[in-house]
Amino acid sequence: MAGVTFMPLALGRNVMRNLHAPPPVLSNVGAFSRRCSFKDFSIPWASSHRTYSSHNGRNCIIQSQVGSIQMIAINRPHKRNAVDPETAKYLHEAMQDFEADENTSAAVLYGKDGVFCAGFDLSALASGGYQESLVSTADDVQGPMGPTRFLCSKPVIAAIEGYAVAGGLELALWCDLRVMDETAILGVFCRRFGVPLVDGGTVRLPKLIGLSRALDLILTGREVRAKEALEIGLVNRVCDTGSAVGRALLLAQEISKFPSECMRADRMSAYYSSFDASSIQDAIRYEYENGLKVIEKESIPGAKNFVSGIGRHGSFNLHKTHTKS
Repeated sequence: MAGVTFMPLALGRNVMRNLHAPPPVLSNVGAFSRRCSFKDFSIPWASSHRTYSSHNGRNCIIQSQVGSIQMIAINRPHKRNAVDPETAKYLHEAMQDFEADENTSAAVLYGKDGVFCAGFDLSALASGGYQESLVSTADDVQGPMGPTRFLCSKPVIAAIEGYAVAGGLELALWCDLRVMDETAILGVFCRRFGVPLVDGGTVRLPKLIGLSRALDLILTGREVRAKEALEIGLVNRVCDTGSAVGRALLLAQEISKFPSECMRADRMSAYYSSFDASSIQDAIRYEYENGLKVIEKESIPGAKNFVSGIGRHGSFNLHKTHTKS
């Protein structure tokens, strides 16, 4: 694969002595989040790293594996992780690789050095280095920001620190869930430069927060802080400064405990109902047919677990609850 290199695991301060041991189950979520701020290149418990290198040799996208969770980082801190056409290509490629990897259950998307993404790189736009990117996305395979026209079959969680503005906000909206640092800032900042939302921003934002609130953000281009973002449903979690990536990883691990095919079927039904269904009857039909596919494989074993007492009263044992055949 052109532009892709594999790197050995770099060991950081917090790496466990036994590299093959899974992350410990921690009750102190705050301590876990602080340990997993991910400001350094090394990620605790990561089993591998993969980089996607640009023409100048810079690793613009970095993938790391933590158990079944794939960590995908935009690595252009000198540009506040703004995405140029080359980075968009590799980000899309990284998401395609995540989709194809049967050993991954969820992904966390974040930006290096405490900034999620400042949008499309306007220096590339000013220099005319965007035409090929826009033409190549006419077939709806890749968006100008990368994977924004592609629906993964597995959950992706955005870990938002610093700025997630303009196209960066659109990337966050593309994700299933958003975990936001209490000091982070969201907004349609491209409004002030005459740059339109072309990565699904006008499609997904009204679905998430309603048309009235979406128009407020789209028309004014104002900034949105964490408190408001949580109140209007723009983000799902707000966390302490510097802990968004750790919190997002913890959330991804929690989601990944559940029987995967059932969870993914319900997820796809929700997306179909929101974006593709022609009527409520069509949405219900899709939900029913989609759900039937997993009943024999996961629902019947799950019902047997329930009868035997596993999973009741808030208890949950991953290894007993579901074994994939």
